[in-house]
Amino acid sequence: MNYQELKSIIEGLLFLAGEEGISPKQLAEVTDQRQDLIVEALQDMKSSFENQGRGLQIVQIAGNYQLATLPQHAPYFEKLAYSPSRSTLSQAALETLSIIAYRQPITRIEVEEIRGVKSERAIHTLVNKDLIEEVGRADAIGRPILYGTTKAFLDYFGLASLQDLPDLADFESSEQLEEETQLLFQKLEEQQLTFDDVDKDEPN
Repeated sequence: MNYQELKSIIEGLLFLAGEEGISPKQLAEVTDQRQDLIVEALQDMKSSFENQGRGLQIVQIAGNYQLATLPQHAPYFEKLAYSPSRSTLSQAALETLSIIAYRQPITRIEVEEIRGVKSERAIHTLVNKDLIEEVGRADAIGRPILYGTTKAFLDYFGLASLQDLPDLADFESSEQLEEETQLLFQKLEEQQLTFDDVDKDEPN
């Protein structure tokens, strides 16, 4: 592959890696290229993003590279996150939230293994809405982020504590995990519909 194609592939890999990032060594292994060439390409891409005034930047955190938004754009992201048109959680976000509530602390990869689909976008939405937060790092390769629910999660769904979640005493087997998460998903969905109805009845 030529140099430009390599940078294009790296950009795609950075996007897929999400907030956990990916190391130059991993990039070299995936692309079958020398690690020094990967580092050179990353530096070129970082400078190119800055010079072109792109809305994303390449940052290095704990040895891993990742795509990130620009700090100066934060007010716009907040407006989007708290826009009335985005007040309702999607089914994907509710399912992801259900799993995190029951299995916290849990990594994104573990959530995806349970759901069977990518969950990065749903997790990003939940973080923006302050329903989940980073609670630590897993003791595993890459030190992936561990997520847990917030106080805002309890407030959002009218729960006094996590003890108010549906009782899962009868669902001890991991094979019944889908039934576990479905219970909470239904509870959260019903609670959200109630809140939405109340909001509609309130005068403007």
